[in-house]
Amino acid sequence: MNDEDRTVALFRSGDDLPVHFWDFGEYATEEDRSAAALASGLASAGYIRAALRRSAWLWCALAVVGALAGFGIFRELPPAYEASTSVLLSNNPFEIPSDAALDDQAIAQSRTVAGDALSKLGLHESAVSFVGHYIVTIVTNRVLNFTVKATSSEAAVKQARALAAAFLAFQAQQLESQERLVNASLQQQITAAQQQLSTINYQISQLSAHRASAAQGTLGALITERTRESSALTALEQANTANEATTRVNTATVVQGSQVLDPAAPITHSRRKLLLIYVASGLIAGLALGLSIAVIRALVSDRLRRRDDIARTLGAPVKLSVGKVRLSRWLPGPRGLAAADSTTIRRIVVHLGNIVAGNFRGSAALALVPTDNPQVAALSLVSLAVSCAQQGGLQVVVADLYSGSPAAHLLGVTDPGVHSVTVNDAELVVAIPEHDDVVPVGPLRPLLLGEAPGPLMAAYATADLLLTLAPLDPSLGGDHLATWATGAVAMVTAGESTETRIQAVGEMIRLARIPLISAVLVGADKTDESLGVPDPSSPADSAGLGLSS
Repeated sequence: MNDEDRTVALFRSGDDLPVHFWDFGEYATEEDRSAAALASGLASAGYIRAALRRSAWLWCALAVVGALAGFGIFRELPPAYEASTSVLLSNNPFEIPSDAALDDQAIAQSRTVAGDALSKLGLHESAVSFVGHYIVTIVTNRVLNFTVKATSSEAAVKQARALAAAFLAFQAQQLESQERLVNASLQQQITAAQQQLSTINYQISQLSAHRASAAQGTLGALITERTRESSALTALEQANTANEATTRVNTATVVQGSQVLDPAAPITHSRRKLLLIYVASGLIAGLALGLSIAVIRALVSDRLRRRDDIARTLGAPVKLSVGKVRLSRWLPGPRGLAAADSTTIRRIVVHLGNIVAGNFRGSAALALVPTDNPQVAALSLVSLAVSCAQQGGLQVVVADLYSGSPAAHLLGVTDPGVHSVTVNDAELVVAIPEHDDVVPVGPLRPLLLGEAPGPLMAAYATADLLLTLAPLDPSLGGDHLATWATGAVAMVTAGESTETRIQAVGEMIRLARIPLISAVLVGADKTDESLGVPDPSSPADSAGLGLSS
């Protein structure tokens, strides 16, 4: 079996993994691509659900904070104690009952009554402020209910009792004042009539002293007028006497008939129920705030998650999407390779292996370009290298161009240069550029940017496969990538990279004149039903690795 057959068998013999990747150029029509591109900008209910699921920690935390805030408010600002009392009113027969009830309610809520109640209590609180601590409700035309809030149950009862007493006292005072005013008005009329009668009597006495015939006619008229005025005065005095008796009885009836119906008593509330209400209200408010933040953040975010969005922006199909990769076992050394046993990393390795096997023409050179998280890309690249060396017997060179060399650290290499290492009985060559080598030159077509180091050229001359972890910086460009690989695969983490960043990576790979074969999406949403097909007008290059012979 030659090298090509051995590599194809390695990656196409079946890894017992449900690997899902497709040749979109074969199955997707131009109409499908257009429809996918059109739908990619729409926020569906599934997208919102996924955003809420991703942000569960946020809205759950805010819900807990809201519940704690409700508990704190209950402790520091407890609900006021309440007491109530009702007053039975005897309506004035000279008033309309419905209007009288509204008048009584307004009087009970006046600053005057509130001030009288405060005086009875001996409190120095503002009457305006005290009015806000109680409510007067019309139960019927004859019943008013007072509900008072205070800092203690005893204080609420005292204030309710004082309010009812102040209102009844004010009402009695008003009725008595009205009675005095009416009696005084009638008495003024009687006094005026008496004065008029006295004036007539004086005129009659003056005329009676003269016996002149001319005065006799005037005297007769005055006598007649005196008789009339005397009768009017008598009627007025009788009416005043009757009115005084009536108003006195009416006032006494209203005053005596208006009294406290239900004595002031506290309104009992369950403290546990109130605590539950406060905590539940805080929890609901925090939950609503958290959900709103999560939804708004998802709608306004410029970080891409959907396969179609990433494929259209990158200009290459997303041929493999996997769930979140948990690197809890990530260690900066050979022990960190234990995370490669996860099903997700194995799926990525199988996908990359199929790309290499399907384009094998002698020495293969593939670059894995992470747009954001280098750890997953480094682990996938190293796992692929170890698998090729162990199972395929290939000579593999791993080049780590990333700052910090995460892939080389997994193989136990930290110093720049070309090193031979053995990992899990697999012999590999690891290359790390010098620290001051900002744009490192690889062993492929070195004349483009300069000469590659001699040890690197020697290692590549005998290698079957060159795997490069290659970050791309827009400030430096990506031309040097052509000296390390003849094909590239981009690795994108859902929700980590912006549209601008992903587009820049795709453009730099194409400017380096290297085929961008596909993209691998890590952390894909389960609700994402898009295919990951690029816009047909994008300059995606679906050619093979174009490997050197």
